[in-house]
Amino acid sequence: MRNRTSLTWRQAIAGSLIALGLAAALANIGEAQMAKADTSTPADWREQNAYALGVQAYLYAFPWAYMPEARWLRTEALDRQADRFDHIRHVEDAAHLSGGAPNNDTLYSRAWVYLKDEPVILTVPEVADRYYTIEIVDFMGDNFAYVGTRATGTKAGSYAIVGPDWKGTLPAGVQQLPASSTPWATILGRTYVKDASDLEAAHKIQDQYKLTPLSQWGKAEVTPPKDAVIWQAFDPKADPLADWKTINRAMIEVPPPAREADMLQQFARIGIGAGLDVEAQDASTKRGLARAAVDGKAIIAEAFTDGYLQKVINGWNYPPPATGRPSPTRDWVFRDMQMLAGFVANDPVEATYLNVSVDGDGKPLTGKNRYVIHFDKGGEPKVKAFWSVTMYNLKYNLVANPIDRYSLGDRSGMKPDADGGLTIFVQKDSPGADKEANWLPAPDGQFFLILRTYLPDDGIVNQTWQPPKITAVGR
Repeated sequence: MRNRTSLTWRQAIAGSLIALGLAAALANIGEAQMAKADTSTPADWREQNAYALGVQAYLYAFPWAYMPEARWLRTEALDRQADRFDHIRHVEDAAHLSGGAPNNDTLYSRAWVYLKDEPVILTVPEVADRYYTIEIVDFMGDNFAYVGTRATGTKAGSYAIVGPDWKGTLPAGVQQLPASSTPWATILGRTYVKDASDLEAAHKIQDQYKLTPLSQWGKAEVTPPKDAVIWQAFDPKADPLADWKTINRAMIEVPPPAREADMLQQFARIGIGAGLDVEAQDASTKRGLARAAVDGKAIIAEAFTDGYLQKVINGWNYPPPATGRPSPTRDWVFRDMQMLAGFVANDPVEATYLNVSVDGDGKPLTGKNRYVIHFDKGGEPKVKAFWSVTMYNLKYNLVANPIDRYSLGDRSGMKPDADGGLTIFVQKDSPGADKEANWLPAPDGQFFLILRTYLPDDGIVNQTWQPPKITAVGR
């Protein structure tokens, strides 16, 4: 049986966006909903029916509850406007205390794009001196297009992000990307940065990422679309039916696929669906729905806590192979887990993250011990871009240390072993001046590590590559 202290894939795919605390907020919301749910009246058949059907409806419809709130929070710096980039300008360090296992390798550029009325054209500069990727994701959390080093190369270009069933003519020189299945999409760009001295060069690249609605192509000034209304989700802390109200409103702007009509017909009987009024239901049904929202969220959380679909090798945890495109699996719990855990996630061919919180004997990693991660000669992760191992405490923050080092990887200047292998020293105190180039400082207490591999080879993508056990070598 898997060690229950081991981290699950939620940490592996959590990037700096989750630092906004959405997962924690959702957990707190669940508690508030439970507190407000009326349990004083014995359940009758209507309540039981609404509860049983409501749990299934919640697991299916979770993206319509989650994404409106995510969109609201992630556009705060943009005055709630679509088709604009919000560029993160700094590399995270130990001053970051809001959790989320932040990335220490890249700068983020994020945006929401509105595709109902027309395409939005993404323009990128030539990026020949570093890895970059722009992940484009629909409202269901499915990646539908990429621009960047792997997907489109290093040259400058303009790419049309189009909505469902769009047909039309694009300007010369603009390449159409695969279409989004939804009229809203989100963008997460990552631009590699070596360290703080590299920030200015990375900022110049970020500043050249542009979004332009098709109707404004060629204009010097671009204005956000007026019909792209970014509204605030209903508050579950104040209303136990809030998630259902958010779902019903969100389904108006992002309709569910027609192939799921039979399922939606069942949900409509308890007031769940595009434009329906959950408040119009009888008191018993509303009690059942309030309970279903609480327990539905608990099911999602427990599924990823229990490691559903995760593969464990030598204590390291691989994410599910379908990460990044969960909807085609029609496994709604999997889709929900990805969203709750990390908002969006890269396709494994773009980046695969492994995480570990136990040593080779299955014991929790702790700063009270000293460890080594040893790669035999040629045994390091094989990647076309880069790889890194990053240290986190159990609050998902980077760890303060005397040398301000938070990660090590293939671009860190580590010293190889005499036989050509590579050893990383993971411990609280320096391993000595001769080994300090390979030292990853640890905190006093328990910790976990994330191994990020960008443009990994087939062995990592297919999950046949075996990361080495973490070996305890003393106190």
